[in-house]
Amino acid sequence: MDTIGYLNLILRLAIWFLLTANFSLANIIIGVSVALLLPGSPKSRARLKDWLRALGKILIAIPQAYVEAFEIIFCPHTQEEITLERVPPRRTSGLIFLDIFLITFTPKTIVLKYREDGWYEVHRVVRRSKT
Repeated sequence: MDTIGYLNLILRLAIWFLLTANFSLANIIIGVSVALLLPGSPKSRARLKDWLRALGKILIAIPQAYVEAFEIIFCPHTQEEITLERVPPRRTSGLIFLDIFLITFTPKTIVLKYREDGWYEVHRVVRRSKT
């Protein structure tokens, strides 16, 4: 298994544990089994640099999610907006999924649609502007 394969396995296990929130021995065995049995996409190769950048974004997104949650609690966000965000070039389906997961992971944003022309439609809640 190459480096990208290990990163793919780690990503699958991380998503499994985020979904189940269970670290029992039985769940770990099930998670590893599911991660190994899921089919890969051998026809598209992602660069290691792109995967490492995506994993770095995960480490930033976790504290950002907590900060945004407290902002929503203490400062009401009553406005909504829908924006378009450009998909970075040369994205594999795994990296596109990870982008969508990271945008949706934070409480203020959710991806409404992935457009085939290279854009994400993102819904955001924002504080009322003082105008």
